[in-house]
Amino acid sequence: MRRILIVDDSPTIRRMVAASLQSLDSVVFSEASNGLEAIEILARESINLMILDLNMPDMHGLEVLQFVRSHDPYRGMPVIVLTTKYDEQTRKTALESGAARYLTKPFDPGVLRENVQALLEAK
Repeated sequence: MRRILIVDDSPTIRRMVAASLQSLDSVVFSEASNGLEAIEILARESINLMILDLNMPDMHGLEVLQFVRSHDPYRGMPVIVLTTKYDEQTRKTALESGAARYLTKPFDPGVLRENVQALLEAK
């Protein structure tokens, strides 16, 4: 089983992301409502891919991404940033910080599914 961690402060978005990916084989989901909770889950569970919002309370998504990339157990884990931030500078910063993909909300479920599947198959 492959485990995907969905990190977003909106329960509705977390449900929409999970529903969009339900058709993928052998995938289970963990959810975090903020960056600190995401780091706690990473410490407890083996996560294969993270879908990460940027604008969250307690810890910004870029801080979570930088944490992930600075710790060996998570360094190779693909991270898809899924955010409402449309500006080019934020996109560039996220990709330079180690995001594998940068998608914006509202998102196309098919595009998200294709990106997740491609990253899981490449791993």
